[in-house]
Order: sequence, then C-alpha cells, then structure tokens
Amino acid sequence: MNLIGNMIWLLFGGIIAAILWFLAGMILCLTIIGVPFGVQCFKIAAFVLWPFGKQIELGNFGVGGLVFNIIWLIVFGWEFAIGHLMIGAVFCITIVGIPFGLQHFKFAQLGLIPFGAKIY
Repeated sequence: MNLIGNMIWLLFGGIIAAILWFLAGMILCLTIIGVPFGVQCFKIAAFVLWPFGKQIELGNFGVGGLVFNIIWLIVFGWEFAIGHLMIGAVFCITIVGIPFGLQHFKFAQLGLIPFGAKIY
C-alpha cells in the first residue's frame, strides 16, 4: 500500500511540493543566518517526496533547537502548518482523499517544529 500511495502521491503533486520545499531551502541558504532553516526545508522536501510509510518523532531538540524552533514558528512555521492543515482538511472530505489528508497533517506537524524532528 505504501508504494502505491507514494506513486499516486508523486503523480498528483508530490513532486511539485518537494520541488517547492527544495527551492525554499535554496532561498534560505543564500544567507549564512538562513542556512539552518534551509537545511530543515531540505529535510521536509525529502519527506514530502515519499511520505507514505514514514513517521515523525518530535522532540529531542535541545536549547539551540528550541530557539530555532521558536524563530521558525514565528517567522514562517505557522503559515506552513495552516496551509497543510487546510489542504489536509480538503482531502479528508472524500474517502479516497483521507490517506493524502493524513499525510498533510503530518507535514503540518513538521512545519511547526522541524528542528529536532526525526523522520523514520
């Protein structure tokens, strides 16, 4: 099921979403201050590319990760989370879209607190 879900995901927008996250990471890496945030965008891009069968474990970020998570949340994390929550809610309207909506809910979690999050 994971392979089929990932293939459908790629065909209907997953590759576009991954490219957009990658471009956001490239833009953030243009400055030295933005490099840690760009690296998190690359992590999210890899997760968005192939999301089925993967889980997120939040936490274990330490003091530096806490500071960076707060900055991320204030500057652009809440926009990412709201966007993914809205898209996930739209997908969950139909029975066929529920698995894709659940993936967007995982992206919303990662969009809020990316530093210290582990994807496995």
